Amino acid sequence: MKRKIKIFRNFRNKYRLSILNDETFEEVWQYRLSRMNVIIAVGGFAIFLIVMVSVLIAFTPLREFIPGYPDGETRKGYVKNALRADSLERVLKQWENYYANINTILNGGVPLAIESKVDTVKPNRAVEYTRSKEDSLLRNQIEADQMYNLSFNSLGNTKTGAYFFIPPVKGIVTNRYSPLQSHYGIDLVAAPNEVVLAVAKGTVILADWTIETGYTIAVQHENNFISVYKHNSKLLKRQGDVVGAGDAIAIIGNSGELTTGPHLHFELWQNGNTLDPSKFIHF
Repeated sequence: MKRKIKIFRNFRNKYRLSILNDETFEEVWQYRLSRMNVIIAVGGFAIFLIVMVSVLIAFTPLREFIPGYPDGETRKGYVKNALRADSLERVLKQWENYYANINTILNGGVPLAIESKVDTVKPNRAVEYTRSKEDSLLRNQIEADQMYNLSFNSLGNTKTGAYFFIPPVKGIVTNRYSPLQSHYGIDLVAAPNEVVLAVAKGTVILADWTIETGYTIAVQHENNFISVYKHNSKLLKRQGDVVGAGDAIAIIGNSGELTTGPHLHFELWQNGNTLDPSKFIHF
């Protein structure tokens, strides 16, 4: 017991670390310390070093240099290959059913019905409005007053209500809304790395990457409006984020297979029906 007490006291014994001038033996610097202080200092430094290395590996791209850890391009390739494998598996299943039905027909049997997904989205039919002279003059006056506003709903009926949008990006319209050609939006060409803006306040309901449309983001707005932004090079918001009108949500790009150059494909929907964005937004 006395030996243990003596060892414990030795940890608290004070020592002096001095630096002397070699010629005059004058004390230049001195510091008092003990064995306990040295152990605490060394242990604290080691813990700090371990924490800093862990933070650098967890929150910086340095973790990609760890052997066996996939980088961003590799992870993107994993997702792309998984989607392609799923598509190939579905197509293979359809071909198997097709050949099975042919074999059944040749043997005199009754073929099985092959399930196919039908697009239930019905594009809005074009409605022709007849305008009187007074109505045309009133429309011209209102459009002139609203010329320098961000945007306004040109329909203004009781079904959609008056709802204001801003342009998602400043650019040139290269392909307009054409439901007969299965083009349910408009294509906008802008400067490289142009920021894509939310057309109105809402909640992000989709922020993902697909083979056909690349980086795609969709925002749910009031009055059951949904705005969709496709072929982006980068997404700035995640699913569930609340955005305001004019908030940056993506960077314009050329991602996906259904694209021929850097542009933004913008769609506007309401109650499951596609709308012509040019009737709601001045581009």
